Amino acid sequence: MTTETTADILIAGIDIGSTYTKAVLINSARAVRATAIRRSGYKPAAAASAVFDDLVANAGIPPARVTYIATTGYGRYMVPFRHTQITELTCHAVATSHHFPGVRTILDIGGQDIKAIRIDEQGRVRAFRLNDKCAAGTGAFLEKTARYLGLQTGEIGAYALRSEQPVEISSVCAVFAESEVINHLASGVAPEDIMEGAIVALGGRAVQLMKRVGLEPDYALAGGMTNNPAMVAALERKLGASLLLPPDGLGQLNGAFGAALLGARRATKLLAEGRAIISPTGADETKPRRWSTYVAPVAQAASAAEIVATA
Repeated sequence: MTTETTADILIAGIDIGSTYTKAVLINSARAVRATAIRRSGYKPAAAASAVFDDLVANAGIPPARVTYIATTGYGRYMVPFRHTQITELTCHAVATSHHFPGVRTILDIGGQDIKAIRIDEQGRVRAFRLNDKCAAGTGAFLEKTARYLGLQTGEIGAYALRSEQPVEISSVCAVFAESEVINHLASGVAPEDIMEGAIVALGGRAVQLMKRVGLEPDYALAGGMTNNPAMVAALERKLGASLLLPPDGLGQLNGAFGAALLGARRATKLLAEGRAIISPTGADETKPRRWSTYVAPVAQAASAAEIVATA
């Protein structure tokens, strides 16, 4: 093992969501070195392990080269090789503030919930609201509607933009909303008008949630919906304002990027204090907690030739 400095560190952030598991690798300068995305499936730990393997392969490095691993998302506690776990709200706030210091209101439309977050000038969460009670208010509703129409998820946005007369989908219950979709299809309504109607309905619910935290510009959108131009347009019309989107395709990776940023902050502090960052798999006597890490006193680390974390 070799002694590692803050200039050498590589930090992985992994966001285990209900639909997709995302990962971002950054260096000490907070520059993105690699990214990876996989479907989450029904085994969060396996999805996290697989996406981490993809991440280091995309970066062209061995797993042992990664100094610190931070997780977020609903499956963040299920990753055995993590050093720390952080809430999605904090990760989205930090990542968005990193890109856009002037943002005060963030919207994230996920597969199982919608998050509206208000932050301060330091990127700290000041208020939030979640809509996780019904699928009609989440991205899962759009995916289900797309399946009825024979579309893949990636086709939703471009397809909906072809709409000329979007139909209204007024039900706030997923079951009744699906019935509306089926009835519209049976009535001969153009599929693109149904898809756009579903997007407008979801966008309206999302903006109502934003109003509950207190609308304060600038506004930003995070999550997979940043890849859906029809949803971005619908939200902007409802807001009457523009939405800022994370650059370089990092919208869907926003939570993972935030986890990596916070992990880098923690790892830098530990190394500056002369403490060793130990692999979680080699420290069974310590149970990770929120913002916990496996560390060794300087005296213990002195005999080690390398201070790294392995997957």
